[in-house]
Amino acid sequence: MKTSSKFWVIVLAVVVMGFSIGIYLQDLKHQESTEAAWRANRFNLVRFNAIRDYNLKMNASNWRIMRDSIEKQFDSLMILRFRKEMDSLHANNK
Repeated sequence: MKTSSKFWVIVLAVVVMGFSIGIYLQDLKHQESTEAAWRANRFNLVRFNAIRDYNLKMNASNWRIMRDSIEKQFDSLMILRFRKEMDSLHANNK
């Protein structure tokens, strides 16, 4: 089978068009996933700031009272981990 240059030009055009369409569709999906990730990060940042504010209200005298309401307001493991980090930071600053 003899192939002419016209055949190879058509094959090349189909391959380039295929890659172009693939890259375009991949870019659309990437934009969609990036937007979803930004929305999730904004939600997590709001939640983290709320936990930080709640943690700043805690002290040695009201810890027991506020500990009872943790389950109603926030994830207790995240608060306890954050509290531990804050305590270690305060210890390092002193």
